[in-house]
Amino acid sequence: MRLFLRSVPRHRLGSLLLMLAVALGMAIALLGFSPSPAPAKSPPPQEIRGVWLTNIDSDVLFSKEKLRQGLQRLRRMNFNTAYPTVLNGGYTLYPSNIQGAVSGIALDPEPGLRGRDMLAEAVTEGRRQGLQIIPWLEFGFMLPDPSAIAQRHPDWLSQRRDGSEVWLEGGRIPRRWLNPFHPQVQAYLTALVAEIVSRYDIDGIQFDDHFGLPVDFGYDAYTTNLYARDHGGKQPPANAADPAWVKWRADKISAVMAQVFHSVKAMDPDCIVSLSPNPWEFAYGTYLQDWRAWERAGYVEQLLVQVYRDDMARFESELRHPTVRQANGHISTGIGILAGLKNRDVPMAQIEAQVRKVRSEGIGGFSMFFYQTLGNRDAAFAKLLGDRP
Repeated sequence: MRLFLRSVPRHRLGSLLLMLAVALGMAIALLGFSPSPAPAKSPPPQEIRGVWLTNIDSDVLFSKEKLRQGLQRLRRMNFNTAYPTVLNGGYTLYPSNIQGAVSGIALDPEPGLRGRDMLAEAVTEGRRQGLQIIPWLEFGFMLPDPSAIAQRHPDWLSQRRDGSEVWLEGGRIPRRWLNPFHPQVQAYLTALVAEIVSRYDIDGIQFDDHFGLPVDFGYDAYTTNLYARDHGGKQPPANAADPAWVKWRADKISAVMAQVFHSVKAMDPDCIVSLSPNPWEFAYGTYLQDWRAWERAGYVEQLLVQVYRDDMARFESELRHPTVRQANGHISTGIGILAGLKNRDVPMAQIEAQVRKVRSEGIGGFSMFFYQTLGNRDAAFAKLLGDRP
């Protein structure tokens, strides 16, 4: 499949992938989503030692030379995996036929990305450095406000019961959400994934906590009609947290995850499907993201749970949660560790303690959020990470 797609002229690839995504989605919808356990996999031979590379509060992606130096630096520090963002702020950070067809903008207008294919550069240099390169679709179903996609496809957006669409990330940044239950939205995201997997020799592809929907959304006309069709004409409960209503939406999103997984495997059976969610209770109750079911069904092959905690007791509690322990016995599992934020340094002593705790609990690795906040601590990271193969 990958060789066939590479033979298609680039100007036709976007429409072809959209058609393939729609057909695949229909086939999977007919088969249905079944959370039956997949056969257990052998643990990976190597500890995950990853870093997320972002385009917010960081410029490592904004020139070929900075990216080359950054990946070389990660290798020297004994990291083995890089997760560069490729979907952020309503834009792709690589030249995308799919994004161009859907939004009219094929590449993030950031000057540092102009005339480049950042992801191709990352793959090439990653191979030289012996790093796994797993692109990260950071925004998932989330959109900035405003966005070209929302303006072009207002019927693709989800809503609250009062008809409002704007959601404040962190209580202050306005966002909107694509409706994951809408077949055209599913086709768009599936085609975007298929484009990345078919075009680039990547090791995997990663989704995160934005591959879901805030629990108070799902009251748009398309979704309420879909719910009514499944419930004898009844409308969804007024209480957004109603358990049955939560489960109905979560199961629908699980079916989308199945669709995306199978599209990845159709393109490249060796491409790892990775997920970086919040801890399960929060993910399920807040974002309708039942990643426990996805992991048990075999639709997630690498899991990195975001445990951004300063309190070591809370950090340890999350590592020992049954969902993490279950996943760790089934697939490649790691923990997301906060290395810092724009205006907040995390002490190296805390990072070291959390890495040691992950290792002592027998968990398969970790990833640092994010590259820029590694700071001037290269020697300390090299020593911390260097005592494992």
